[in-house]
Amino acid sequence: MLKRVVQSVLVSALMLSGAGCGYIFGDDGIFRDRSEDYKAASELPPITVPPGMKSVPLREIYVIPPVEDKFLSKGEFEVPKPAPLSAGAGSDVVRIQKLGDASWALIGIAPGQVWPQVRNFMSASGMQVARADAQAGVMETNWLTVEGENLTSRFQFRIEQGVQRGTSELHVLQMSQTGGDSAWPAKSDDPAQAAEMLRAVSQYLADSADSAPVSMIAEQGISAGGKIAMLEAPDGSNYLQLDLPFDRAWASLGRALEEASFDITDKDRSAGTYYVLFTGEAEAEELGWWGSLWNSDDDRPMVGEVFVVTVQTVSADAVTIHLRPQDTSIPFDNRDGQQLLSVIKGNID
Repeated sequence: MLKRVVQSVLVSALMLSGAGCGYIFGDDGIFRDRSEDYKAASELPPITVPPGMKSVPLREIYVIPPVEDKFLSKGEFEVPKPAPLSAGAGSDVVRIQKLGDASWALIGIAPGQVWPQVRNFMSASGMQVARADAQAGVMETNWLTVEGENLTSRFQFRIEQGVQRGTSELHVLQMSQTGGDSAWPAKSDDPAQAAEMLRAVSQYLADSADSAPVSMIAEQGISAGGKIAMLEAPDGSNYLQLDLPFDRAWASLGRALEEASFDITDKDRSAGTYYVLFTGEAEAEELGWWGSLWNSDDDRPMVGEVFVVTVQTVSADAVTIHLRPQDTSIPFDNRDGQQLLSVIKGNID
């Protein structure tokens, strides 16, 4: 009996060895290679949830942004050094900016990092959180007594994405308790209190920005992709789209031009037009990524030329920015326009 079993095992072993490894690892084998099965895979319909149950669609946590600032380099191409997210990103982590009666803090870290820091500031200051919506980027305090004031106040902190990718804006709204309407006003009842609170939280953020944790809820709810993008028109020319109201976009563009190797020679706000002289005086670091494309003055044929930069309103919260040479007879192609717009883009905040 044992002899018969041994013979059967030997016969099976001979058959397997005769068939070779293909019997186990071949295309029809038991352990076949499935590494390329995805090429023949088909898309399946979405999974349906049984009646009475709610389905919450999943969103990408780390969304891959579209490729911007594409260009064709003339001649041999050398990979340049990566540019910072914005031209002034490394100078000040927190800056308070003003436009008219409005003020806000520009912060050089993403909204998902600002959110927990603002919450820590409220806790350290003894302020109780009345409402917190991380996805909307809104945090509100209970009514509190401000030293030297007769009326109690409450504050709203609103965190938004900044103009440049990976930056944030913090707005503070103050409301006085008068016994009337409990709805938040469009503007602070006491601008001085709001400004003082903005300065206090900005200082706290500046002191703790290096160790800022991340709120994943706020990171998903508040986009960190920025409010500015370079787009391409049907004729192949480039322009900037800036998601800001005209008043702020106009002021931001004026500051950016002065910081981006341009001298403003004239401007017409009613027409949304700046007339600027390109000086080309900025160092490579100030020019950012595009500075590596200009190796000498000979590579900067646009130095000394006057350009017309126009701001056109698209909606209440968006404008487009276009650039063209004032002298239409000078050599100027889409690549030249893209280079100059890129320098301006990196300085808008």
